[in-house]
Amino acid sequence: MADDIRSIYATALKNAHAVELEALQIMGRQVERLQRYPEMERILRRHIDETHQQRDRLEAAMAAVNESPSALKEGVMGVMGNLAALAHTPAQDEILKNTFANHAFENFEIAVYKSLLVITEAAGQSRYLSGFETSLKEEQTMAKDVAELIDPTTRRYIELTTTGATASH
Repeated sequence: MADDIRSIYATALKNAHAVELEALQIMGRQVERLQRYPEMERILRRHIDETHQQRDRLEAAMAAVNESPSALKEGVMGVMGNLAALAHTPAQDEILKNTFANHAFENFEIAVYKSLLVITEAAGQSRYLSGFETSLKEEQTMAKDVAELIDPTTRRYIELTTTGATASH
């Protein structure tokens, strides 16, 4: 593999890996606070499991080219994930803000995997294409699931808020 494409490929793998770390940080903090939103909790828990598998796929691809996750990127993305997850906590409408952010983040991850697939192919690493295609499909499914929950989550939030229950949990 030419040095230029190898470098691009290694960077793309590290970036995707760091994004998955951020996703785990965000979802891990949110899932603890969703007792009153069981549908959202269910899809987040499922996607946390998928995200661990996605990171495993990325780590295998990195190992194949003698690379490892970037400590700097992992650290920055981990902090960003924690801050993103905590940012909405004090808001009365935390569930709504998190739902909107999750939808946006899933679409960000879709773009990451679409780009990674192009780079993987250009780098001649075809043995990882099917795994990354699986990751892309998982992100697309999650984005669709979150989008489909915007309406019922908003309705549940209104119901809980107008009946005096704590809406964020």
